[in-house]
Amino acid sequence: MRWFGRAKDANVNKADGYGRVASSESRASITRRGLLRGVGAVGATAAIASVLSGCQSSEEAGSPVMVDSSAADFVIDPNTNESKYTSSDVALNPVHTWNIALGSVLLPMSGSTWAPMTTAGASATPMVKGSALSITSGAVTEVVPEPRTSPADNVVIYDVRCSDSVYAWVELNLLTRAWRLYGARFSDGEITGSTTTLWEAGSDYDPPRFAVADSRVIWLVMPSSKGGRSSESSFCYQWEAGDSDARAVLESPGRFATDPTVSGGTLTLTPRVNSEQGVYYGITSYSLSNLSQQTDQLVLPTTVKPMCAVRIGDKFAFSIEANYNSGGLLGTMGTYIGGSDGHFVALAREPFAEVSGKDGLYFIKSSTSYFVVNTKDRSYQVLTAENRSVDYGEYPASVGECSLFTTFATVKHESTGQPTSVTVRVFQV
Repeated sequence: MRWFGRAKDANVNKADGYGRVASSESRASITRRGLLRGVGAVGATAAIASVLSGCQSSEEAGSPVMVDSSAADFVIDPNTNESKYTSSDVALNPVHTWNIALGSVLLPMSGSTWAPMTTAGASATPMVKGSALSITSGAVTEVVPEPRTSPADNVVIYDVRCSDSVYAWVELNLLTRAWRLYGARFSDGEITGSTTTLWEAGSDYDPPRFAVADSRVIWLVMPSSKGGRSSESSFCYQWEAGDSDARAVLESPGRFATDPTVSGGTLTLTPRVNSEQGVYYGITSYSLSNLSQQTDQLVLPTTVKPMCAVRIGDKFAFSIEANYNSGGLLGTMGTYIGGSDGHFVALAREPFAEVSGKDGLYFIKSSTSYFVVNTKDRSYQVLTAENRSVDYGEYPASVGECSLFTTFATVKHESTGQPTSVTVRVFQV
């Protein structure tokens, strides 16, 4: 594995948690402040990581929040299934609706006017293209038409993210499970300038979960739960366009529970905390202007693992996708809006995606449609999925704070019943 860090060989203490340089010719020592070797991709440059500079440990955290159902303001009573919030009759109508090509998949976005997406290739090579959709005009552009990794045999564009100024994507070898993360400046739907190789690893490490915020790419490097390095720490890194340095932000003594999520001026991470006491996850927010500044934290009960988490305003919005044998309220399946004070708005429904919203209004996906919950006036309404959408319904592209809530759904032809296109809807929040 190639890191922004030390090349780990048989003479290096395994407790370091740093991986081995992949190629046999690169066995010479590389310091933890050293240079990532070039990867041979045309036009790509390698970034340098200051692995120790500003890197924090997630270990020290407060006590877990243990509360019972009396701490919850339920939208719908989980015992009687009766509404405890007022049902609103105000219809939500999209301000934009577009039909785009079948096979298009929108990926999480936060606060930008361009939505990252993958589109289907015209043939098996390339199978997938990295694209972007303007949520104000409906224009679709192909940003990365084919993989940059060489040789490209069995390599696909696996995942993409973007803001209005940076585009990032992962390329994955389907046979070896090796992957590379790339980043580049982005403007008006296209890459500008050179492309930087941010990271690469083999099958012992999962493809990175990552987010883009303004001109920054933030990603997680986590050992695979079934690989030979499963006991190693995980790390969160940040790179800013134009810089030659990438910076280690946070070390977790184990895998992070959720994707990094950007919302407003915050980054939310869910590292392992208090590892000497057991398995605990801390939903933690950091200031985007200074990622060493922790702004809030909610430690979940032991073994309870969130499915997704994001900071919206001064509250965490997070989901628990299973019922645990312990943990009180937060060990029960549902979506919760609250913080470390122990008071929560709760929707006791199976969660399906991240939460979006603004100023006390939250979009929560449940089954094929959405609950739109207004915590200020204690009301809710159901936003139904697009007509003739396939069984899994409509999914959000927006995550966290947003002024334009964006969704997408694969829809079936009125006559044949076969999927024919993807409908994108944009709602004013």
